[in-house]
Order: sequence, then C-alpha cells, then structure tokens
Amino acid sequence: MSGYSVSVALTGSGGAGAMTAGQILLDAASKAGFYGLMTRSMGPQIRGGEAAALLRISTKPISSLDDHYDLLVAFDWGNIARFAAELPLAANSLVLTDPEQGEVPEPIAVFGARAAELPMKSIASGIPGGRVNMVGLGAAAVLIGLPLDSILSVLTAQLGRKGEEVLAAATAALRAGAEAAAILPSVTKLGTAPKDGVVRWNISGNEAAGLGALKGGIKFVAAYPITPGTEVLEWLAPALDKTGGALVQAEDELASINMVIGGSFAGIPSATATSGPGLALMTESLGLAVASETPLVVVDVMRGGPSTGIPTKSEQSDLNIAVYGLHGDAPHLVVAPNSISDCLYATQWAVYLAEALQTPAIVLSDQAMGQARALIGKPAESPYVAKRLVAEANIENYKRYALTASGISPMAIPGTPGNNYVADGLEHNERGTPSSQASDHQSQLDKRAHKLDAFDYGDLWADIEGDAEIAVVTWGSATGPVQEALLRAKAKGINAKMISLRLILPIQPAKMAAALKGVKKVLVVEQTHSEQFHKFLRAHYDLPKDVAVISQPGPLPIRPAEIVNRLAAWK
Repeated sequence: MSGYSVSVALTGSGGAGAMTAGQILLDAASKAGFYGLMTRSMGPQIRGGEAAALLRISTKPISSLDDHYDLLVAFDWGNIARFAAELPLAANSLVLTDPEQGEVPEPIAVFGARAAELPMKSIASGIPGGRVNMVGLGAAAVLIGLPLDSILSVLTAQLGRKGEEVLAAATAALRAGAEAAAILPSVTKLGTAPKDGVVRWNISGNEAAGLGALKGGIKFVAAYPITPGTEVLEWLAPALDKTGGALVQAEDELASINMVIGGSFAGIPSATATSGPGLALMTESLGLAVASETPLVVVDVMRGGPSTGIPTKSEQSDLNIAVYGLHGDAPHLVVAPNSISDCLYATQWAVYLAEALQTPAIVLSDQAMGQARALIGKPAESPYVAKRLVAEANIENYKRYALTASGISPMAIPGTPGNNYVADGLEHNERGTPSSQASDHQSQLDKRAHKLDAFDYGDLWADIEGDAEIAVVTWGSATGPVQEALLRAKAKGINAKMISLRLILPIQPAKMAAALKGVKKVLVVEQTHSEQFHKFLRAHYDLPKDVAVISQPGPLPIRPAEIVNRLAAWK
C-alpha cells in the first residue's frame, strides 16, 4: 500500500546510534527526492538515558509529525518507559525488535501494534566492525520503500573519511539488515518521490534562526550555551567569522545580554540566543534596552519549565515571560516563527524591526522547531535587512530622545562629533538627561509605546489561511499540526480558517478584528499547561463568544487528529 508519508521511530538507549541512523535516513530521503522532518526525543542526562529519532518522510512538504508511527525499530529497550508515550502506534504499525532484547515491553505493547523479530545484534556480530544501528537502518529502508542506493550514497559521503574498513562494515551491516527485512511483514510504503525540481534544504530550526539573524544584518553575538538553543550559536560562530562579524561566549546570560547592549550601543546590530532560564536572567537588562532605546534581538528556544524543567523537550510556556516579564511599562517586540523554514524569515524580520524601532525583539522559537531537521524547499528571499536611523555629526541641539511624529529619533553612534548623550536605565528628558519629572516620564512612555503601535507591520503579523465561520487561532510550532488538521478536516467536509500569529507584540487589534470577521467559533491551539496563549488572546483581543481550547504541556506534541476530532465534535 502506498501513502504520501511514512513515520518511523528509531529508538535505543543513549549511545545505541539511534540519532546517527535517523540522520542518515533523513539525508537519504533528501537524496531520493522526498520531503521530510526529523525530531528527537532525549532525556536530560549527560550520558546514557533514552534516545529516539522520530521521522516523517513524505512526497509532499510537511511541517508536522503524524498521529502515530508506522514503524518502530528498537535497537534495544533501554529506558523505553520514560518516553513510550511519545511513540504512539496504530494497530497496523510494525514494531521491529531484537529477540535478544526480550519481548516488547508493556508501555509499547499497550498500543496493540504488530511485532516482528529481527536478530540485529546477531547479524551485526557476524560482520567485523558491524553495528546494530546500521542493520536496523537497512531493514527500515526496505520496509518503508526508501531506495537503498540513497542510503549507501550518504554512508559513503559521511563515513568514507573514516577509512575503508569503517565504510565496508557499515555497508555490509546495512545490506544484511535490508536482506533480512525482505521476509518481514509489510509496512506503509512511501511510493514514488516527487520530481518537482525543487532543491531541498536540509536544515534545523536553530540553523535557520542563525541564518535569519545573519541575513538580517547581525554582526555581533554574545551568548552562554544552553539547551536547546546552543546550536544557534554553534552555527553562527563560524558564519560570523566568515562575514566579518564576531561571537563571544560570555560567562553567563547576565554578561551576554549586557555585551549585546554594548555592541548595539556602539552601532553594531547585535543578538543573543538562549532558552527560558537564560531569558529570565536577561529581563532586567532588556528593560535597560527599552529605556535607552537600544535595539537587539534575543532568540529564545523554549523548553519545558519552570526552572530547569525538561531541557531536552519542547513547550511554548515562555510566552508569559516574553510578553509580561519586563518590569514597568516596557513596550518591546515579540516575534514567533511558525515553522522550521519560518525560523529564518521571522528572525530576519525581527532584526529588521528591532533596528528600525530601536527596541529589543524576542524571537520565540522552541525545541520542537529548533532541534528538528526538515527537508524543505529553499525559503523565499526576504527584503528585511537592518537599517537604523543614525544621527549625523554635529546636529545643533541634538536630542537623542526627541519627541518625533513617528516616535523614532536618530541614534548617535559613540564618537560622532557633537552628539554625545547619556544612555542608562534612568528616566530622562529628550536630551537624555536623567529626570524624575512627571511630564518627562509621561512623554517618554508615550514615545516608546507610540513608535511600536504606529508602525505598519503589513501582512506579516500573522499567517492566515482559508475562510470559514470556524477559526483555529494558534502560534509557533503548533501551526504545523493545525495546517495538516485543517486539510484533513476539509476532506471530511469541515471548513475552518487558520490564524497563526507571527507578531505577538505589539498587539494588532484592528488586524485581528478583520481576520475574525464572520467567525462565530474559535479553537485556540497551544502547547502550555495553563493556557497562556488563550489568556493572552482574551486579554488583548475581542474573540467570539464560542471559544474552545486545546492546551497541553510538553513533551507530548500536539497531533493533527486531536484538532480534527475537536472540530468534528463541534460540527
């Protein structure tokens, strides 16, 4: 039987090679001309623990995991109980297990899927240098209908530099696994790869965010590593070096955000990347950037919280701190990419907005996008490049915080003759002189709010698809499941409109009102425990009377079927 997509889970304890096998499978799918998505499930342990490469390979572009996995290949059953809930199976799914590992454990058997034995360890031990994960990879390729030549090509490219013996062992194990799988029960097959001529990018959300920052004009980055945002920095470090920029690893998040403020104050578009705990440490300094009108970008790759939480799993629960976490009245930008591809576009747009509006921009990505890899078409080129309003030299009676019609006043670069000014966290008058007068405080508060509220953000504030009396309002990584769910719902005669917010702050009441015109029911979809996004919408937008919510915390992803079922029940 052929389908447009096949979902595969490769699991094992840490070090079993599940991630390596998954990456090779994704790369091979790319070579064969398919689209694909790979996420990962890992425990927070430094060594060992659970590991799973979770893939969906498709003949069409995709941005969401499916409702279940068609094939689960268990290299071993180590720690499976810790993350079995993240591996849903259907009755026609196939579980491939090694008889030396014992029976399928209860947390997986409970799904009622078919099971088949493949002596992966025995096969691997019969090959000098053979690895279990390569045997399982060969079996998986045959079972889902992925050409073995594509995998062999990837193996040659990745392992060839390790020597002929390593490559020969991997190749032999792969072929042995493929041969052994020929007699196993059938699994949903991919079918024929599309010949659409589209050049596939194999990219993660973190890499895309780094590229977006670079294309937006960022030249200086200071940061402290933190899961799951570290790959943004790892990608940017050599890229900045090649393009004349610089990255500094700070001693902590407090130092990094202040370095970024300093870099931007000096006239260099600057950014950092972090996760929730780091953002919490940065909030005081972000207030300084608001008060001093110093542009910067913070990419927050969200994870499960609070506190240390679940560093390796995804959640959208930094929304509240990003929106409300700064003390005082501190208007700023919050931008949310809604796909791996959009991590590039949205981050680039955030750099542009921060520089144009002279204020901090927080980009809310998350682990589900940041550490996932996707095979996508080349993202569209964006015209948004940093352009700051800079003061010319020797302006008579220069006022750094002048009350202009737009709210944006020219920013003098340090050393510009005749344009010295004070930039600190104290309230100030138009010149920048510290002031506690009520009139100065009122006028500067108005200025900082007005420049964001009056700016024209165009259609990028949200992605809107469809037109119906039912609207699904969502954001960030929940967008992919919503898009797929609405396609499935339409096939069942249920029409719904999607509104996925890209611009969280400042709010856009007039645009939202236009988007909701004619809508009688709203379904809010988000990945938090306390309905943060729903409450944010309630606080700032006029929603129809009939509102339902799908709100669940991580690490379980939102599945398209959940959304379809809710819409069907509503109808």
